[in-house]
Amino acid sequence: MELSNWAPEHSDALRELIAKGLSFSEAAHAINSRFNTSYTRSAALGRARRLRLEADDRQKPSLPTKPVDLHDIAEPCPSASRAAALLWPMPVFKEAKPVKLRCVAIEPRHLALTELERSDCRYPYGGDEEGEAITFCGHPRHSGSSYCAPHFHLSREPVVPDGRTVSTVSLRVVEVT
Repeated sequence: MELSNWAPEHSDALRELIAKGLSFSEAAHAINSRFNTSYTRSAALGRARRLRLEADDRQKPSLPTKPVDLHDIAEPCPSASRAAALLWPMPVFKEAKPVKLRCVAIEPRHLALTELERSDCRYPYGGDEEGEAITFCGHPRHSGSSYCAPHFHLSREPVVPDGRTVSTVSLRVVEVT
């Protein structure tokens, strides 16, 4: 026997209601009214599946057989006014200035990945366009890095904008009495 929180009389009522053609939500509502319970549609559906009751066991559909006319439910609204309300404004794009890239004054050897030696710089060049080959610098590496000295400093040093000066601030320890 299957353990469940459904009482046997509740399961029998579910069988009867499904056989009469009620939907699962209608059956749950009827059982709740009769037995003062609080079963949901999903609980009734799950119990019906465990009892091997199918929706095909219902004799008649619980929905009306006459198709519902949508004009009886609500007034149709003109589609032109509705379409105008759904239009999104197009964003205004301003022309952006091209970014000036940092570069170093070194002529790369443009080696393929398979041609690189263990001690060669691995700074990449190319590959910006579709199908463009990617080559590598190939100059001797800086110690502790995958790049040569110019590419190492290029990738590590921050760009300081012109016109700003870097200053140091002196801090003084003040004793509070």
